[in-house]
Amino acid sequence: MQSFPPTIVLRHRKENLKKCSLRGLEERSDFIFYKYPRDEVQGFEGYILLDMDAEPLTEADAHRGLFILDGTWRYAEKMYDNTPGLDGLVRRSIPQHFVTAYPRKQEDCPDPSRGLASVEAIYIAYHLMGRNTDGLLEHYHWKDKFLEVNSFRL
Repeated sequence: MQSFPPTIVLRHRKENLKKCSLRGLEERSDFIFYKYPRDEVQGFEGYILLDMDAEPLTEADAHRGLFILDGTWRYAEKMYDNTPGLDGLVRRSIPQHFVTAYPRKQEDCPDPSRGLASVEAIYIAYHLMGRNTDGLLEHYHWKDKFLEVNSFRL
């Protein structure tokens, strides 16, 4: 089995953990969680930051790690602006044909139909990068709906 860099998650301190789509992944050895703004994040050079306006992610990106900003859209913007080094990361997008199952109530998402929950974005990214997706959606409440609406896209 091929080894990949761990996925780094920078979670905003105000993220509602009861609603957080990444709950249950904190104990996995292929994930590293940091809390914003308390923790200083290091060691993410060469990682990919998901961005709606970038080139699509492909299997050619498999050697890179994923860096995830976990928070509301508004918080993610501030986290990006205030975390040194993120502007130097490679940017990739999830292809536009994937849709969320998360019942979003936020109005600050730039494109709500493409605004995936963090775990949805990670699942698709792992799939596109040829990584094992087993267990990623295990604790995700909208797992079945997400897989149903995206089954023909995967």
